[in-house]
Amino acid sequence: MTAPDASADRTTGGTSVGRASLLLASGTIVSRVLGFVNATLLSMTIGLTGQGANAFAIANTLPTNIFLLISGGLLSAALVPQIVRAGRDPDGGQAYVNRLVTLGITVFLVVTVVATVAAPLLVGVFTISASGDAALTPEGVRLAVLLAYWCLPQIFFYASYSLLSEVLNARGVFGPFAWAPVANNVVLGATILLFGAFFGTDPAHRDPASWTTAEVVLLGGGATLGIVVQAAFLLLFWRRTGLGFRPDFHWRGVGLGATGRAASWAFGMVVVNQLAGIVQTNVAITAGADDPSVNALRVAWAIFVLPHSLLAVSIATPYFTRMAGHAAAHDTRALAADLSSSLRTVVLLTTGAGAALFAAALPFAGLFATTHEEIGPTGLVLMIDLVGLPSFSAIFLVHRCFYALGDTRTPFLIQLLQSGLFVAGSTLVLLLPGHLVGAGIATLTLVVGAIQSVIVALILRRRLGGGGGRVLRRFVAFGAATLPAVVVGLAVLWLLGGLDPTGIASLLADGGRALAGDGFALSSKLPDLVAIAAAGAAAGLVYVAVLAAARLPELSVLGDLARRFRRR
Repeated sequence: MTAPDASADRTTGGTSVGRASLLLASGTIVSRVLGFVNATLLSMTIGLTGQGANAFAIANTLPTNIFLLISGGLLSAALVPQIVRAGRDPDGGQAYVNRLVTLGITVFLVVTVVATVAAPLLVGVFTISASGDAALTPEGVRLAVLLAYWCLPQIFFYASYSLLSEVLNARGVFGPFAWAPVANNVVLGATILLFGAFFGTDPAHRDPASWTTAEVVLLGGGATLGIVVQAAFLLLFWRRTGLGFRPDFHWRGVGLGATGRAASWAFGMVVVNQLAGIVQTNVAITAGADDPSVNALRVAWAIFVLPHSLLAVSIATPYFTRMAGHAAAHDTRALAADLSSSLRTVVLLTTGAGAALFAAALPFAGLFATTHEEIGPTGLVLMIDLVGLPSFSAIFLVHRCFYALGDTRTPFLIQLLQSGLFVAGSTLVLLLPGHLVGAGIATLTLVVGAIQSVIVALILRRRLGGGGGRVLRRFVAFGAATLPAVVVGLAVLWLLGGLDPTGIASLLADGGRALAGDGFALSSKLPDLVAIAAAGAAAGLVYVAVLAAARLPELSVLGDLARRFRRR
């Protein structure tokens, strides 16, 4: 899965970038499919909107947020470059990894215990604006706290999974990172099915006061068990790194200080991002209980990140390891070439995937909706999110280039500006009526993300000594190809009865409720899948046809991808 000028025989830790990307993508596909199945089961069991659904969404999101605060910046920004450099030591990096893993596990355990004890405070932070008619009432807050006690232990296992993944990735062992979440999704799916079988399905759980202790334990505990299994799965592959492990509490003199300095700015970036996330949650929760709010936004975002995880992360992960090697060798030209190649490949694929999902947004939302009225507003939020997908993935890649260079300060400053703009814009979203809050948050995220992408591109261009013109021309070409693709895809959806074009005129009045047609495409779950396949395939085929007519060389990556899948 490399661009034409980045041949498939280039390797990272003994594994070609294309082969590693394919391995990551295949695991991500299975994991995401199971994830969507679980999301559908969950919405059918506890609902998409309402008190119970939002309480679980907040409680089960808290561990991720806390994990990002304690280790997200450290793991994503600092570890891979440092482990790559440590691999040049006489012991192959063994001492560094022993002390790093020991330190990480110790910190993760302490923070997890403190966070779990502080569950009421943490839930309170994310529900500051909850009031009588808001998305989460006091009864809903109480349920969220009870669920959080069972969900917050996930922090330790999320962090351990990520720490072990970064060591495996830095040593060229990429597959387990993508396949471990499959085990998690299997456990979570079984939990949801048991919950529905024992305690009933939607609307049985919309009243937060009706939840029993057994329901809280099964849903919250089952969600945590899935993360435990996900982390334990990686231990089966540790020997492939060529390293052993022995706890080592002597944290001085092995290079952890450099890791800490590199991680400090990244940690600050994550803190800023999480503060913006708290603002977003509290703005979203001001929507009415029947309007797109916390859980509906979560579903739209989960669909949005599917192509990002499948394509951008799968490609960026092995490229990041290789770029870190180029940076360690002070080979700026090779680093810039890898960045250009990976950017053009990722944006080519995410732009096409975004167009296909845009055309299929309404039936996709229908998979998770429990009422027809929920489809249009959730689909509208998803459509707005998808417009920013290429720039979102490009920023992800560019940040990894900065990290490979050992520069975490610049991404922090850029994130600080981005979060400041988002918080300022959120005050305007608060002025919107409840039915437009979800769309307003999505639009604000899109605009701020576009500004961030321009700034980060200009800074990196200067850092690498110029270039970028070819990448920019390709971005424009890819974007232009989406216009006819989306039109054709939406036309197919309209023919299937899934789109009511007259609803466009009433977007401001109803927040997209009238967009959802009442024909075959949105009549039930199976027609939803048919409409997704038809509209998405139509948009994707037109996108490829337009690029083929323009004779863009990057399109050959699709042929390379198809050949690799056939061989696998």
